[in-house]
Amino acid sequence: MRLIILDRDGVINEDSDDFIKSPREWQPIPGSLDAIARLTQADYRVVVATNQSGVARGLFDLETLMQIHAKMERLVSDAGGRIEAVFFCPHGPDEGCDCRKPKPGMFIDIGRRLMVDLDGVPAVGDSLRDLQAANAAGATPMLVRTGKGLRTLARPETIVGVKVFDDLAAVADQLLN
Repeated sequence: MRLIILDRDGVINEDSDDFIKSPREWQPIPGSLDAIARLTQADYRVVVATNQSGVARGLFDLETLMQIHAKMERLVSDAGGRIEAVFFCPHGPDEGCDCRKPKPGMFIDIGRRLMVDLDGVPAVGDSLRDLQAANAAGATPMLVRTGKGLRTLARPETIVGVKVFDDLAAVADQLLN
């Protein structure tokens, strides 16, 4: 089995600068659920790694976050896929934790818990911090143009040599063909 690490907002679901604060606001990006299903059916272990500072900001609580993730997992399952685990950082940007991307702590935790070397593991994100965390953990960062992807591409400090894809479906196409 192979592993793939996905950011949530902007990769699997539509992103919002106002945060995704409820299951109702969580809406999949067209093609993302099918992409996860295709990856699952090709024996990929699909794991989500997501910053969720809305918890620290008081915009939603952990119970609501679990409901959002339950909706995501249910819709992925309905499409024929599976998310093995969801790792999240509930801390705010100024809390100095090791798990908040761009720090690699969440990725290191994934590797340790799943007993997997992250060297070369594809890690799909839409922001510079996603790419930086993956790179620092030894994973292979991939950028999608969905979510904040186009803004990330416009930044001069984007990691050189990162493969860019239109969306998660295009990543799955590349990995499976």
